[in-house]
Amino acid sequence: MSQVREVAQLGAEALRLQAKEVIDIHSAEIQEVIGDMFTTLADTNGVGLAAPQISASWRMMIIASRPSERYPYAPEMEPVLMSNPSFESVGNAREKDWEGCLSIPGIRAQVPRFTRIIVNYTSTAGESISQELEGFVARVFQHEYDHLDGLVYLDRVESNRDIISEGEFVKLMGSSVGT
Repeated sequence: MSQVREVAQLGAEALRLQAKEVIDIHSAEIQEVIGDMFTTLADTNGVGLAAPQISASWRMMIIASRPSERYPYAPEMEPVLMSNPSFESVGNAREKDWEGCLSIPGIRAQVPRFTRIIVNYTSTAGESISQELEGFVARVFQHEYDHLDGLVYLDRVESNRDIISEGEFVKLMGSSVGT
């Protein structure tokens, strides 16, 4: 029976570790972590979750883009678990856009990310998958991928002036609607 796990917060050691490669995606331990990841993500307003965020240091993440209060313009997609993911950029185009994180509540920041990437990962069925992601979904992937390497999005910020409170972000987004 899967359960909602506590989301590790900034400062927790689990968020700064290099996550371990998943050897057997069908093992009982990994299947328990996967179940808990899906349950925990469903309990949040998040669009992605990496295993280290529930203090499980494995190279697994879920991408689950959908429109929400936090991300009103996010595209709709079914949640996808990606094990042992990797990626490469398609070209060098990068874009700065706003990010938040379940592990860093109350803060938003502008982070530069590649706009188009090719991702490779192992599915829950053990299949090797390769696909192209772009825009918001590519951003979510890169954000979650960083967690697997012990990084958080604030590590990618170019200037401290690109970091704001959630309250100021809401005001900013409210004033930019309709412009």
